[in-house]
Amino acid sequence: MAGYYERVARGTDVAGLLEEMTAKNEARIERLEAMSGRAHETIWYPFTQHHGMAPKDITVIDSAYDDFFQTYKPAEPSQEGGLRATFDGSASWWTQGLGHGNPDLALSAAYAAGRYGHVMFPGNIHEPALTLAETLLQTVGNPRLQKVFYSDNGSTGMEVAIKMGLRAACDRYGWDASQEQISILGLKGSYHGDTIGVMDCSEPSTYNKKVEWYRGRGYWFDYPQVQMSQGVWKVQIPENLRSALGPDLEYSSLDAVFDLETRVASEVGQRYQEYIRETIAELVQQQGMKFGSLIMEPVILGAGGMLFCDPLFQRCLAEVVRGHPELFAPGATAGAAAGSSWSGLPIIFDEVFTGLYRLGQRSSASFLGVDADIAVNAKLLTGGLVPLCTTLASNEVFQAFSSPHKSDALLHGHSYTAHAVGCQVAVDSLRTMKQLERSGAWDKYRRDWQPAALPSAPRARPEVWSVWSHGLVGQLSQAPAVEGLFALGTVLSIALKDTQGGGYTSTAAQGLQQRLAAGGEHFAVHSRVLGNVLYLMASVTSTPEALREIEEVLRAALLVE
Repeated sequence: MAGYYERVARGTDVAGLLEEMTAKNEARIERLEAMSGRAHETIWYPFTQHHGMAPKDITVIDSAYDDFFQTYKPAEPSQEGGLRATFDGSASWWTQGLGHGNPDLALSAAYAAGRYGHVMFPGNIHEPALTLAETLLQTVGNPRLQKVFYSDNGSTGMEVAIKMGLRAACDRYGWDASQEQISILGLKGSYHGDTIGVMDCSEPSTYNKKVEWYRGRGYWFDYPQVQMSQGVWKVQIPENLRSALGPDLEYSSLDAVFDLETRVASEVGQRYQEYIRETIAELVQQQGMKFGSLIMEPVILGAGGMLFCDPLFQRCLAEVVRGHPELFAPGATAGAAAGSSWSGLPIIFDEVFTGLYRLGQRSSASFLGVDADIAVNAKLLTGGLVPLCTTLASNEVFQAFSSPHKSDALLHGHSYTAHAVGCQVAVDSLRTMKQLERSGAWDKYRRDWQPAALPSAPRARPEVWSVWSHGLVGQLSQAPAVEGLFALGTVLSIALKDTQGGGYTSTAAQGLQQRLAAGGEHFAVHSRVLGNVLYLMASVTSTPEALREIEEVLRAALLVE
């Protein structure tokens, strides 16, 4: 071997090669140093107020692999610049599931790009789209869902879902939406995207109230929320609902909060259902409102501020809607609620954020024990590599669009519908995540979250667990600056106390965000805030070592010695 390398050294201009590599690296560093300034001049960022923004506020990402960005920080007089590993603590807006630069998903994309490129979808089929549709229907475990409609992102997928739900309701009840307003039922703080139609499905908020065409067509229930505070899991009842729903509740574990079969039969469950039924009756009978769908983000309302809705309230809302169709149309009778026929209103679950293992289960709807009539998935669908969205629907909803007239069809689509690259990547992403589940890759996290006393009988409900350690949640709940927090699946959400009341415009979480950006021993942490809430999100392949280092930074920042 020594002789081989000696011959190569004599026959190769090693010095010239090193000089060329050095020159290319210097040119690369020069580009990195200039990028934030160039971006400041040319880029209009989403969800960003540019007033007062400077190039120094823009993070330059040189590359990304696994859970980490390689971020570049220019040299300053008092600080050395250069590249640093930075944990992607927002999972790149909740998309990352299998890590950046995943070689297997990159090969899947390359295969589909080389075999298909993009091919027109209407009236055609290719194997990636067909395989994904069949795989997804099997994965989510909802027997109602039989049809798959493709779109490009969560917002457009929800536009499709709304069109489906409203058409099905109007078709059954003989309503003409061109002559009267058909609204939706939802929850306060909900968010389903930024396209005009789905904006109207959310209450007035920072996101939409200054959009010129926003109208807000619906009624949005206030609801109890779950968090740990001072070491105790609490269901906190809004002040304005306590006369109807009763006082705050405390539970021994998060698992107990999700014991819905016990809770739904309790006095609390009865109060929830009575309040919901009376509210809907007043809206319809006294105010003359008509509703075409119930839309919910199961368990956690993401963009609204990581709002953890009491799952019992969502369960009761679905049961009242399905069990009392006469609330929405005189003379209507309850359908086969456990079968494929929708009753009362079509139920739409927006699982764009919460679905496909983000909360530790294949479907976040499984926590509620409710099968939706329409469900939307995106983000983790492709493991975080390329945009793709699916809207799943029951055959009954599908049939509402069937007639001899093309004008009655679902006339919705986009040029890259069911693009083969995205579909193939999604197929392999789902297979990988399911294999991780089967192989016990998350068993250590599950054991950490197991209640002290487990029932001897097999569990009838989904297991509640998180990649964030159970002990961390308990410790941080005692921190003076923490109002409350929760962890579920890959999500950790920390609400900081704010004397001004919190909300999206709060700055209470910025100090913690800056502390995370400073990082720990081996890496910095990129994070996002929603007002007074700082959240962190892992991928489903994050290592325990990386997560525990982040936890130590959180302890150092929030716990007083």
